[in-house]
Amino acid sequence: MAIDRRTFLKSSVVSGLALSAPAILRAGTGKTYRTALIGSGWWGMNIAGEAIKSGRCKIVAMCDVDQRQLDPAAAKVEKLIGDKPKKYKDYRELLDREKPDIAIVATPDHWHALPTIAAVKAGAHVYVEKPICHTIMEGRAMVNAARAANRVVQVGTHRRISPHNVSGMKFLREGGAGKIGMIRAFVLSGGGPERPTPNAEPPAGLDWDFWCGPGPLRPYNRKIHPRGFRQFLDYGNGTLGDWGVHWVDQILWIMEEKWPKTVYSSGGRPIKGPPVFTKEAQTTDAPDHLLTTYQFEDFTAFWEHRQFAGNPAEKTERVGCYFYGTKGTFHMGWQNGWTFFPTGRGQKEIHVEPQLNEPDKQNIRGLWTDFLNCIEHGGSPVCDIELIHRSTNMSLLGMLSYKIGRSVQWDGENERIVVDPGANKLLAREYRKPWVYPEA
Repeated sequence: MAIDRRTFLKSSVVSGLALSAPAILRAGTGKTYRTALIGSGWWGMNIAGEAIKSGRCKIVAMCDVDQRQLDPAAAKVEKLIGDKPKKYKDYRELLDREKPDIAIVATPDHWHALPTIAAVKAGAHVYVEKPICHTIMEGRAMVNAARAANRVVQVGTHRRISPHNVSGMKFLREGGAGKIGMIRAFVLSGGGPERPTPNAEPPAGLDWDFWCGPGPLRPYNRKIHPRGFRQFLDYGNGTLGDWGVHWVDQILWIMEEKWPKTVYSSGGRPIKGPPVFTKEAQTTDAPDHLLTTYQFEDFTAFWEHRQFAGNPAEKTERVGCYFYGTKGTFHMGWQNGWTFFPTGRGQKEIHVEPQLNEPDKQNIRGLWTDFLNCIEHGGSPVCDIELIHRSTNMSLLGMLSYKIGRSVQWDGENERIVVDPGANKLLAREYRKPWVYPEA
């Protein structure tokens, strides 16, 4: 049933607050949760900061294979809480000795599965960053481990609890844009040709072999670490595996879907140039642009990313989703909130501003509160591991199609690609010894 614009405008704030109810910390046991941070980089510290601000969590231990990140991060936590957290390089040692109630997994993507599985088996509830994994069967193993251990696992797709995303979801589900026939999710940025960056000896304090872990052991390159790993396909899945997870997740969430029927990607590196990987130097190897088509039963969705030309022609934002409906076009954005552009003559645009937290314009706070509520009162978190496993699969299937150069037909119920043994081999990968791929 569609709602009229006047009613929506009057109720948007109230409905947004109502739908965000999990962001209000309910009365609980009063327990302080012994919390460990695995991965002490920029984003991990954002999550830890919100855990501390909740007043219910004490960071008792921190883990990182890079001492250059760990030491200043631990010093910052000590300043915030007044106690010195214990420092570890190996997450297994941390879990064994500290036995935390909660573990935050904020490592690079190829390191999400093993620490999450180890943490839930050790009895911890887990907040893990998106995308949940590097290959699809890792994600299934994570879901199964969480269920077997009866632990709450929340994923950091915080837009599901962001007030403007919640009110936009309500607007669309109630027919504000009419019947949706097509969706376009995108991230568009500027850039140019890429020159190879020289390889180097790993910096003092960085255990590079451990950092590479189950992935291939490449020569150390500052382009990879810190923060550049997602554009190297040994460790991440490009822009679709990074930004894309947020926006394809919005598609599944808003449209109440579980998975697409078919996926096809095309793209390449015409601007950045062919990837370089030699003993002397490296470039990234992810595509500088990608177009992915997701076919659902009742609509078609597209992913588009471009790392050149930017987005000056569109007047909304460089990120988000356009939902194209029979009543107009709806843009779900980030820092600019959402806007509905009606097609009806004389009708006015509708705009809702965002409510974002600093630093870095995020909504981790509401997600963390929801996480604690589920630990204390039961129920599934807003970004439950199973839900975001499906969203991560959307990204990973798009990259899988790009790698093999053909479309895939997805059997979401059984998590297999139909009649394509070669493609199914890419649902997992062989780990570098001594690491062992998790069994689903």
